[in-house]
Amino acid sequence: MKKYVIASLFVCIAVSAVAKKKHKGATPPPAAKSADSTASAAGSKKGPKPYDKVITDKAVTKKGLFNVHKVEDKWYFEIPDSLLKREMIVTTRYTKTAGGGGVYAGEMENQQTILWERGPNKNVLLRVVTVIGVADSTSDIYKAVTNSNLNPIAESFDIKAYGKDSSVVIDVSDYFKGDNQPISLGAYTKKRFNLGGQIGDRSYIQSINSYPINTEVRVVRTFGSTPSFGPSAPSPIPSTTFPAAYATGAVTLEMNNSFILLPKVPMARRSYDSRVGFFADDFVEFGDNQQKAENNVFICRWRLEAKDEDMVKWKNGELVEPKKPIVYYIDPATPKKWRPYLIAGINDWQKAFEQAGFKNAIMGKEWDPKDSTSNLEDARFSVLRYLPSEVANAYGPNVHDPRSGEIIESHIGWYHNVMKLVHDWYMIQAAAVDPKARKMEFDDELMGQLIRFVSSHEVGHTLGLRHNMGSSSRTPVEKLRDKDWVTAHGHTASIMDYARFNYVAQPEDNMPETNMFPRIGDYDKWAIQWGYKSSFAANEKEDQKITNKWIVDSLKVNPRLWFGTESNPFDPRSQTEDLGDNSMKASEYGLRNLKRIIVQLPEWTKEEADRYENLRDVYSALVGQYGRYMGHVLKNVGGVYETPKSIEQKDEEVYEPTPTAIQKEAVTFLNKQCFETPSWLLNKEILNKISNPVASESVSNVQVAILNNLLSVGRMNRMAVTSNRFGDKKTYTVDVMMEDLKKGVWSELTSHKPIDGLRRNLQKAYVDALIGIINPAPGQSPTLVRNNDAVSVARAQLVVLKTQSAAAANGMGDKMSKYHLQDIAARITKALDPKS
Repeated sequence: MKKYVIASLFVCIAVSAVAKKKHKGATPPPAAKSADSTASAAGSKKGPKPYDKVITDKAVTKKGLFNVHKVEDKWYFEIPDSLLKREMIVTTRYTKTAGGGGVYAGEMENQQTILWERGPNKNVLLRVVTVIGVADSTSDIYKAVTNSNLNPIAESFDIKAYGKDSSVVIDVSDYFKGDNQPISLGAYTKKRFNLGGQIGDRSYIQSINSYPINTEVRVVRTFGSTPSFGPSAPSPIPSTTFPAAYATGAVTLEMNNSFILLPKVPMARRSYDSRVGFFADDFVEFGDNQQKAENNVFICRWRLEAKDEDMVKWKNGELVEPKKPIVYYIDPATPKKWRPYLIAGINDWQKAFEQAGFKNAIMGKEWDPKDSTSNLEDARFSVLRYLPSEVANAYGPNVHDPRSGEIIESHIGWYHNVMKLVHDWYMIQAAAVDPKARKMEFDDELMGQLIRFVSSHEVGHTLGLRHNMGSSSRTPVEKLRDKDWVTAHGHTASIMDYARFNYVAQPEDNMPETNMFPRIGDYDKWAIQWGYKSSFAANEKEDQKITNKWIVDSLKVNPRLWFGTESNPFDPRSQTEDLGDNSMKASEYGLRNLKRIIVQLPEWTKEEADRYENLRDVYSALVGQYGRYMGHVLKNVGGVYETPKSIEQKDEEVYEPTPTAIQKEAVTFLNKQCFETPSWLLNKEILNKISNPVASESVSNVQVAILNNLLSVGRMNRMAVTSNRFGDKKTYTVDVMMEDLKKGVWSELTSHKPIDGLRRNLQKAYVDALIGIINPAPGQSPTLVRNNDAVSVARAQLVVLKTQSAAAANGMGDKMSKYHLQDIAARITKALDPKS
């Protein structure tokens, strides 16, 4: 079999061993007759000793990946020869944490890949694999790649004895008790938590257990910490201090290291494709027949294979059970009433794996707290960890083999307060339609269903799936009000989208509750099929050709399978929290529901003895939702569609400007729904109970933020560059956009209507934004700002606005409006001629 030198960013442990004299029950390594061995036999105190002199009859032994021996206060690893140079992953997780730091038991701190190899001086070396290139061992370039990718040695251990079959025995006590970065806290974490060095006499190994493919080390670590009592110096690393540091000057953490053996033969890789949203890893590949180095990017996924007896059925397309299903255990700290919903969210993925050819491929199970043979940090098990946090969120990471992308395990982080998040989302987006959403504490069944959808979303991440923020854009807005259509298809094609709830549905649509939630959809099933179905190809290159054809053929039949990356800042089809194929239409429906909801908030948020805290929180969430709708619309202006394709897809370009009509529609919407004062949001019955009038105005903040973003140099430059490529006739030009915007923001110049306070603030922000373009603040790139059509357009707008505002001021009957316009004219005059 060919060998490769491989890239990774994980920790590798290398073991060095030299010969020693034969001892009872042990077979010496091949070099046993060396002079060093003779010296050892002659009585060298530093050399290896007979096995039974080290691992005495007092030893407590646990067999597994490494045989672990505890002799009095010493801990020994006995590493078999067969594990030398075998790669392993080491994960470091918190098992107990100090309160107040924002980290919780079960969360990962560190992840490395390790291997053991023999060293030259009766020692075992700990290596950290940091290689980033690979080459076939049969190629000429292999040696060059090997010589240019030397892995650092993290630690050296003396060999204390040799065991059977040339195994080596090393004392790991001091290493695990010590403050060593690969198995403890990294420098970044120490800086983040204001921690100093580890305190040796307050740190100790609590336990080491070994299992067939992994060894678990649990250590209590105490760090010094000097809390700061004043403002700290600016730092790129945000920091916090554990409250324990103020009381004792020290912080104690309990941490677990899992050493897990990676497969001897890596799983077959599947090449990454930007048209399907999978997390990926990569390395640079070098070969003798290349004319350039190739960046090999491959997806992260679990290893699912048919049982040997089912191979023929599998190849014939019949559903088969995998050799090793994906199992997620529920943390026993999880409240019992939510466990069935979390498990249901996991099991919902079974139907997706059926499209990939597997039945019963994934399942959720309760953890057995009586099982003493395993622990929640054990890397053999994937666990949904329940975290007692006020953070309103959840997350789904994975640990994978860097050689192949094979996912080894996952610990989902589930913060307790995620329930507040989904409560507020659902009340604000669905209460106009669903009466069950009209109170501060939902019924268990409703909250359970909300938990279920979040569970499915986070599990999707642990299966390798990224966010598909573009999925919802493939649903026509009007279909979101069609009960039968939503029942059949869901309101978005992917649960990996941030589509949340069907805020487009109106009360008269009689939409059932199940049509309000996201669920695993067409895209999710397709993505699992693409990532997990076997192509039965002979090699990676052939597999890439087959999976490319799957994409081309499938997208042609069903456009709802489109993946819109979460990292595209310019494509308005790929947005968080949005619905439908037209942001303006969807947001209009959303606003109708918000107007229905806001007048009911005082009643719906009422609880005995509540001092309007509920009302304040939910009103804030409602204003936030209003701001999201404005943001969804804003992204259309200056938008650029990006649709990744292979050369077989010739129906449209990869890059296209957002159609001019849609961009004009977006500006018209913002003029009406954002820049005209949304008086319905300024509900005095609510504001006079929750907000001091001298406090900053949240609605005004939304208006100004949207306006400043619309008038940003980056957006205007993007519009100018797009016009240069595609021509003015096919694009929405900066000049036309400014004229359309001005008609809305400055309508009082021609109507002579009084200008209310929020409008005056908005108009001042408009002028300040244009002044900032022609007179950039210190630190802004002069090339970006000055060599840009935005400067010319901004100056032209200010010149005209100066004249118009001065003239309109004279005709204004409202005194504050007159003063305001006079001030506007003066500001522009000063900006155009600073010496005036």
